[in-house]
Amino acid sequence: MITMPFSKKEKKFLLGLARRSIVHYLEKGERLKIEPSEVPSKKLIETGACFVSLHVGEELRGCIGSLEAHQLLVFDVIDNAVNAAVNDPRFYALTMEELAKVKISISVLTKPVPFPVDSPDDLLNKLKPGKHGLILKQGWNRATFLPVVWEQIPGKEEFLAHLSVKAGLPPDGWKNPKTTYQVYEAEEFSE
Repeated sequence: MITMPFSKKEKKFLLGLARRSIVHYLEKGERLKIEPSEVPSKKLIETGACFVSLHVGEELRGCIGSLEAHQLLVFDVIDNAVNAAVNDPRFYALTMEELAKVKISISVLTKPVPFPVDSPDDLLNKLKPGKHGLILKQGWNRATFLPVVWEQIPGKEEFLAHLSVKAGLPPDGWKNPKTTYQVYEAEEFSE
């Protein structure tokens, strides 16, 4: 599993890799292939999980990621960059013309761990804005917010209400005793 934090050189490489991956896919319709010799750090060819987010101005334009590490971090960046650009079901596929306006962000995640709580109040007390990414699950319904989402939704109850709705639950779904949680942290960096 990946260790954090990343150096400026590693961050720059990963952000450049994400952009190159999108350009390559839009031009050729295939996944970018890279050689280990191109990667500036052994850390980047360890197993890791990331999310790649695309923004135009302040507006989200795509965000796809992996909650669990299942492949080398560089491959996760390649796959998630392309998927954020063309396979996020909330948006139409990105075009080459739009790509010039897109700012890319990457969040590299720690391994999610169970976050047991006894009550809604216990959850509110334990949850740390800006630090915790949260996975909410109730039956088949599941959703996550990255730690960076706290910048847009700083209030804990509002954050949990929006996350419940994202999971397909009513806004107070987070208060249901059948709801379970996992937390993770992330190192986030942008172009």
